[in-house]
Amino acid sequence: MPQGSSITEGNDTPVPHFLDRAATVAPLGFNRWFVPPAAIAAHMCIGQVYGFSVFNKPMAAEIFNKPLTGNLAAEISQVQWAYSIALIMLGLSAAVFGKWVERSGPRKTIVISWLCFCGGLLLGALGVRLKSLPLVLFGYGFVGGIGMGLGYIAPVSTLVKWFPDRPGMATGMAIMGFGGGALIGSPLAQMLMDFFKADADTGATHTLVIMALIYSGFMLAGAALVRVPAEGWTPPGWKPSVKIGGMISAHSVPVDSAWKTPQFWFLWLVLCMNVSAGIGVLGRASDMFQDMFLGSSTDAAQIRATAAIGAGFAGLLSIFNMGGRFVWSSVSDKIGRKRVYGIYFILGAVLYALLPWAQQTQSPVAFVALAAVIISMYGGGFATIPAYLKDMFGSYQVGAIHGRLITAWSMAAVIGPLLLNKLYASRVAAGVPKAEAYNGTFYLMGGLLAVGLVANLLVRPVDSRHHVK
Repeated sequence: MPQGSSITEGNDTPVPHFLDRAATVAPLGFNRWFVPPAAIAAHMCIGQVYGFSVFNKPMAAEIFNKPLTGNLAAEISQVQWAYSIALIMLGLSAAVFGKWVERSGPRKTIVISWLCFCGGLLLGALGVRLKSLPLVLFGYGFVGGIGMGLGYIAPVSTLVKWFPDRPGMATGMAIMGFGGGALIGSPLAQMLMDFFKADADTGATHTLVIMALIYSGFMLAGAALVRVPAEGWTPPGWKPSVKIGGMISAHSVPVDSAWKTPQFWFLWLVLCMNVSAGIGVLGRASDMFQDMFLGSSTDAAQIRATAAIGAGFAGLLSIFNMGGRFVWSSVSDKIGRKRVYGIYFILGAVLYALLPWAQQTQSPVAFVALAAVIISMYGGGFATIPAYLKDMFGSYQVGAIHGRLITAWSMAAVIGPLLLNKLYASRVAAGVPKAEAYNGTFYLMGGLLAVGLVANLLVRPVDSRHHVK
């Protein structure tokens, strides 16, 4: 018996520890549809990172002792590193701890995720209070990012095992929750900041503390509810099949072999380019919409109204980010992962090329519609990749393989925001009006999608020498 996996009580009767994997194995007859709500609860909490843009201006104003009405472009670029570091650590922690997550099970993983993520929110609040950017970067970015990585892969790996008959839909359900994090997080944060705001205090500190408490309840509830299937379990009447152009394998590949294959690195590039093209836009969504369509004002009431509209735009994108994860991944069960990624890349590049036109014609409705479809495919890419990995490498160690692959997300968290922020800041410094400063970045994002398209076209079935014998 592995050390720490259980204790004994009288007559050698095993009593599994509540957090251990053994305690989460579902009994005979367990309904697998009880698991998705637990996964979604955890993912919607850590998905708050997608609503971070509503904190950009308040944090920048407080930390650097500047008014909200001032020019905060340079300061926001520094605060944005909290967002980037969090996503970098998400990918790195998922890669480093992927095998441990598979061994330990989802309950223990989600609890540790809660400690890191909500602890990161509290450290971030302290950093704002002390006007310490390094503490915000360490707390929200480093510590919170580790929590995000652990909380991200555990539910995905669990649902893939519960739904081998519909892996795209299964991963879409879990990752849909992550994409919907800003749907709750953005308006909630804005409402709380408005409530706590007083003079130079933007309310960001109190807001982060309250959100940590709220998210604690949901993450711990998800940890208590989650279950894993018993060894060898399959859905009644289901038989594995190989289909959709030979891209679904009946064999499995261990993680240490999978990441040495060209297929792994092509898929790494596919995810990296898809994420890079969307992540910068999401990170600046609130500011972007305000700058491009709402202008600037020194009137306090107008500033609050503008911020609320910006937060609403970020929340709307979250709806499509969330919905796209379920819809596009479910579509991939029908037409295949490779084909659906082809749609992401080709259609996405065209839509990015149309965004500058929407700004130049001052058509906010057209801009929102184009951005919503783009972000739906960005979200769909996240939800489709675990199923793509299962198709190529089997379900044996898919959680650990997924953990290593989403280091592509870590790289994208640097590439996307860095390209967008640097180009935007340089254009503003050169005298380009804020409303037009983002336009050049949209063409660049379309170029990244073209690189992803080439990588996707190069994906082929894994050579049999890598299969588990």
